[in-house]
Amino acid sequence: VRAPTLLIVGGHDEQVLELNRQAQRELRGETRLEVVPGATHLFEEPGALEQVADLAARWFTAHLAP
Repeated sequence: VRAPTLLIVGGHDEQVLELNRQAQRELRGETRLEVVPGATHLFEEPGALEQVADLAARWFTAHLAP
């Protein structure tokens, strides 16, 4: 993968967090790993999904042509 890649993981999802860290090391393009503190795998905690949406919106705004 050479496209800019954003990885978003819940801070309490330790297994998936480690898998994403490994994936990030393997990716050759621009990558960013964002951790949503206190969130689990499905981002069901209050406000967690909103944080994910905000992170994704900022990433796509910065990386997609207008």
